[in-house]
Amino acid sequence: MTIRESAENYLETILILSERLPVVRSVDIATELNFKKSSISVAMKHLRENGYITVTEQGYIYLTEKGNEIAETMYERHKLLSSWLIELGVDEKTATEDACRIEHDISRESFEAIKRHICKK
Repeated sequence: MTIRESAENYLETILILSERLPVVRSVDIATELNFKKSSISVAMKHLRENGYITVTEQGYIYLTEKGNEIAETMYERHKLLSSWLIELGVDEKTATEDACRIEHDISRESFEAIKRHICKK
C-alpha cells in the first residue's frame, strides 16, 4: 500500500511533537500545521484505520511501529536535506520548504546515495 504525502506529513508531525510534548493530541497537530481541527480529525481517523497510529480514550495519539517507521524516515530525510541545502548556500526558509517537497518524492536509493555522499565528507 502506498501512503500519501499528506499522511507522511502527519506522521512526521506527530513524531516531532512527541519529542516536544508529553502527549500529542489532534489540537496540537492542528496548531502545529495551522489546519482546522476537523481536518486533523478526519486525517487521524484514516491513519488509525490504516494502522499507523493509536488513539487513547483521552485523545492521546501514538505512532504504531509501522507509523513510526514512516515518520522516522521522513524526518531523517527532512533534516539531512534541509541542512545540506543550507550548507550549499540556500537560505533556511527555502531549504526547509524544498526539503519538505523532496523528502516525499525521492527514492530510497537516491536518498541513501546522497546520504553516503554527505556523510563521507
